[in-house]
Amino acid sequence: MMKNFGLYLLLTFKDTKYTIMPPPTEKLQQLEHLEKELANAVHAASQAILELSKEKPSLKQAETFSSTFLKSLENVENGLSKNITYLTQVSTGQAHEGSSYASQKMMQMAWHRLKHSQSRLNDLERLKNKHIQENNSLMGLTGIKTEPQDQ
Repeated sequence: MMKNFGLYLLLTFKDTKYTIMPPPTEKLQQLEHLEKELANAVHAASQAILELSKEKPSLKQAETFSSTFLKSLENVENGLSKNITYLTQVSTGQAHEGSSYASQKMMQMAWHRLKHSQSRLNDLERLKNKHIQENNSLMGLTGIKTEPQDQ
């Protein structure tokens, strides 16, 4: 069994692309990794500035810290771009493996329609029973006998 390393799989069947997205916990882990990488970039930048602020700076060390800063910053930028692309795909409303929002929304709306229909049917049943009682009481006052109604 292969372990998913944070990359999503793109499958193609007869010119149709299917994207299998990573689970939400994995997305959070990716964002945490980006946060640590950003902290590393800031740390490297501060080390480079500290080295340059010395009376006798070591240019080699300053270049190493600058290089580390630029590499970390590039990693953060690439990771954020991937996450923005993912969020753009999710927010378009198009169906994909990583989101169940559309299905949940449809289920909630169907549940709401069901409850509304049940409520309306109960109201109609109460009105019918009220009408039958009023009709029966009027018939009782006039002395007219009515035949039992089929139910």
